[in-house]
Amino acid sequence: MTPTPPRPTTIVDAPRLSKKLGVDLVLASETLQYTGSFKFRAAYNVASNVKQAHIITASSGNFGQAMAYACSLFGKRCTVVMPTVAPKIKVDAVREYGAEVDLIDVKKKSRLERLDELAKEFPHAYVASPYDDALVIEGNASLATELFALGLDLDFIVAPIGGGGLTSGLVKAVERSGKKIDVLAAEPLLSNDAAQSFRAGHIVAIADESSTIADGARVLRIGDRNWEILSQGLTAVIEVTEDQIREGVRLLFALANLKAEPTGALALGAVLAQPDRFRGKRVCCVISGGNADPALYAELIEGI
Repeated sequence: MTPTPPRPTTIVDAPRLSKKLGVDLVLASETLQYTGSFKFRAAYNVASNVKQAHIITASSGNFGQAMAYACSLFGKRCTVVMPTVAPKIKVDAVREYGAEVDLIDVKKKSRLERLDELAKEFPHAYVASPYDDALVIEGNASLATELFALGLDLDFIVAPIGGGGLTSGLVKAVERSGKKIDVLAAEPLLSNDAAQSFRAGHIVAIADESSTIADGARVLRIGDRNWEILSQGLTAVIEVTEDQIREGVRLLFALANLKAEPTGALALGAVLAQPDRFRGKRVCCVISGGNADPALYAELIEGI
């Protein structure tokens, strides 16, 4: 059986949402991607290209799910380091896809420290960064390539940023296409290491993982490979408040019939944060995933 490659992104036209925001909005939804997020693009590219039979990674959940499933397709062993505060729905899914979960208290030990320990314990394994990896970046670039193949005429592509894997891939794809499209990163204000880095002109790390509702963006610093690409090709990082993230989730549900996890709503939150930048423009918001914790999601959309 040939392993199934990533699904094409789902394009959602949401006229009510476009009218409310005053933009010509295109939603590129990865919520129906295998394992529920864009991360499967990267994970599939890694699992299909490395020769090692064991892949180790760290994840808040989405990359862990994606890598677990991709490894199962190629008959590889998978170990995922996850924080103890990761949503239970994501931890359960990683295990159900066949991976081993290594839970850690990130207040006592960082994910990278634990990855280093596992790399020494399993010297023949491939250690895959969820973002700072050439195969990850190239896998994510496929999303923008699909947008261009559809002939979409865009002014902006807006996508969430944690470590920078998705936005790096989008920037590379735009550069290859020769199109004049601005790529913008949407980042939680509570976890704004990328924004700080762009203001400083070099990578800035934050001391601790934040408590932002957008758990997929809880990283300490942008990746080195990602910074190399984004410092040259990204137009800007837009900082999004927790209220704007919540409102993004609510608007996607109410006006686009789309279930997004908080990280997946960051791009729409960026439009809410800087309406003047986007008014009247053709804007593609990448809705990066839909793996929302059920209790949290119910709370977010209550009263609509």
